[in-house]
Amino acid sequence: MEKIINIDGKDVKFKSTGATTLRYKAQFGEDYFEEIVKMSKTLQEGKATMSNFNLDVFYKIVWILAKTANKEIPTYLEWYDEFDNFPIIEVATELQDLIQSTMVSKKK
Repeated sequence: MEKIINIDGKDVKFKSTGATTLRYKAQFGEDYFEEIVKMSKTLQEGKATMSNFNLDVFYKIVWILAKTANKEIPTYLEWYDEFDNFPIIEVATELQDLIQSTMVSKKK
């Protein structure tokens, strides 16, 4: 699944594949699914505050989806440095379908 989003005047391609979760683990040493579940649980319980909600997870997921689409993008921090403005919540919301696609089965 792929999607292109205009961020800070640049069209950025994002992609989710079967390797997305493995790439996340290899890059950050954390389990993709555990991070998503923790984040979702906090949001569903309505207990999200600045002190217990980790935006860094969003940043990591967004970068992994971009890296999956384009192997040539720079490292995590260097890539974010390319943008003067990066509205992470808006971008993550736009990518919600890609994020969810890694967690659902199409098997009936």
